[in-house]
Amino acid sequence: MPNTTTITVPLHSIGHRTTTAQSSPDGTGARTSKSFKRLQAEIRGLVGKAIDDYSMIAEGDKVMVCLSGGKDSYTLLDVLLSLQRSAPISFELIAINLDQKQPGFPDNVLPDYLTALGVAWHVIEQDTYSVVKRVIPEGKTMCGLCSRLRRGALYRYAAENGITKIALGHHRDDMLETLFLNLFHGGKLKSMPPKLLSDDGRHIVIRPLAYVPEREIERYARARRFPIIPCTLCGSQKNLERERIGRMLRDWDAASPGRLESIFSAMQNVAPSQLLDSGLFNFAGLDAQRHAEERSAIASVADEE
Repeated sequence: MPNTTTITVPLHSIGHRTTTAQSSPDGTGARTSKSFKRLQAEIRGLVGKAIDDYSMIAEGDKVMVCLSGGKDSYTLLDVLLSLQRSAPISFELIAINLDQKQPGFPDNVLPDYLTALGVAWHVIEQDTYSVVKRVIPEGKTMCGLCSRLRRGALYRYAAENGITKIALGHHRDDMLETLFLNLFHGGKLKSMPPKLLSDDGRHIVIRPLAYVPEREIERYARARRFPIIPCTLCGSQKNLERERIGRMLRDWDAASPGRLESIFSAMQNVAPSQLLDSGLFNFAGLDAQRHAEERSAIASVADEE
């Protein structure tokens, strides 16, 4: 059973309220400098805005925060806890880690951290590592199978424990990379949505870090001194296509500051009539629309006469 505690919480324009920086469980993670407070307020604001823009969290939600031990999920949990303390609604948070039985995984790090933090938590134990290593040939990308196995375990836990929202730590740059992965290799104009309904219709997945650039998460994680746990599965695959696209985006950002913000903004301002997907826009109906508008114009002139 998880260490369950129900916490009374906050939301709406919560991201724009500042709070005093909190220490990490071991007392070493706090940063009280003005620069850290500005960073904290900026990330809170972006997360609060994403939650509000996409109606990610509602009154009474039980939110499962998926914690891998990486910088993104630590930051996600930290910021949600901070927002929870000041939000105008009440929701519950529970941190969930999937122990995939990777060799050398420090199984005490997350339980010690979460216990000291005082948040409800649970570790799911499932040996996905052996499955992935057995099925995927050496040198091939493990991400797809690993992701499916993780998703299945997390969805199963959510269904069995009354979870209403599943929060993942994907950030703005993950969404941009996914856009170009699909564009270059999948022939689709498609990315990661900030909120989605699972294929079986049973789970809602949210990505509260959707507006947060990775560089800001890196700064935040360093300042908070989270006990980062490296992934020996995908972390060992240095030439993944996602990593190459990430380097391309970073190069663009360095050469043309503001380009990534512009691309991300474009993902929120789609004009289907200016693309080629007849499933999104009724090109065949333009003739009928023109005739209707002509008839309307003629009728309008007749009325004036």
